[in-house]
Amino acid sequence: MTGMQSLLELAAGDGPNPLGHVLDKEVFGGIWMHAITMVIGAALCVATLMIAAKAIQTGPESDGNDRYLTKGRIGQLIEVVVLYLMDNVIRPQLGHSANKFAPYLLTLFFFILFNNLLGLIPLLDLQHLIGGFLLDDSHFAIVGGTATGNIAVTFALAIIAFFVIQIAGIRSAGVGGWLKHLTAGAPWYIWPIMIPVEIMGTFIKPAALAIRLFANMTAGHVLLAVLIGFTGMFLVGADGGLNLLVGGPVTIIAVLGAVAIMFLELFVAFLQAFIFMFLTTLFIAQMMHHEHDDHHEGEEYDIDHPMKDDKAVPVSAV
Repeated sequence: MTGMQSLLELAAGDGPNPLGHVLDKEVFGGIWMHAITMVIGAALCVATLMIAAKAIQTGPESDGNDRYLTKGRIGQLIEVVVLYLMDNVIRPQLGHSANKFAPYLLTLFFFILFNNLLGLIPLLDLQHLIGGFLLDDSHFAIVGGTATGNIAVTFALAIIAFFVIQIAGIRSAGVGGWLKHLTAGAPWYIWPIMIPVEIMGTFIKPAALAIRLFANMTAGHVLLAVLIGFTGMFLVGADGGLNLLVGGPVTIIAVLGAVAIMFLELFVAFLQAFIFMFLTTLFIAQMMHHEHDDHHEGEEYDIDHPMKDDKAVPVSAV
């Protein structure tokens, strides 16, 4: 159990609490609920992308020009998202190295997105209801929650990003060029300040990615649970009876607020997946920016043109 998990449990206390929707718990021997949810999210991601890939691929010649059209709504949606990310994020930042990093960056985006969206499905509440009626256990649950709302998951993603960023920089510039990044181009007498700052920055950047994703996904679920919790608090009177006079209006306002927050959470699910992928792309590009300086002076590159031999094609050659 992580330290953050212990702090959350301490804050939760006893009795009903909104943190019950974000806390992880052990469901089998050594197997935790968020781990199961993450595996399910990854499986759904792979299955959906395989369906989309089959729909996007070129069909048989017997279909004529229609063989170049993407079939199905899922394939069309995935194609639009991939093209947008490639043309507006990955290629502009990484240039002729875009094709090398696209598989990792796109996988990162869709993995986070699917886990974010899976966390919006009230699986925990459904299992609590089933457990209460059939198993006499109102806390029964083996899957649920948001895997990306677990600090262990987001830090694992950040650690992978850290190694990708640093290895990309070393392979691109060599060990000597990578070390030059630590001086940030500053004069030698500022190196005692710049080098420690740059070293800390290499760790702080991925750590910020992990904390941002964890905090945003956790906060939204806690807020939803608090709003829904108001209905139970005000509907039940001091004598244990139903109090519609006070509870009725509060319930209506709370439900409307929860619906609005749910739409906001849907937007945040896409936004946080995009931000994590975008910043990872940016950090990789920062470590490889010297490659762009190696282009021949006065020669422009068309990043929107298809790559040839994994190299950007000069506009004059298109």
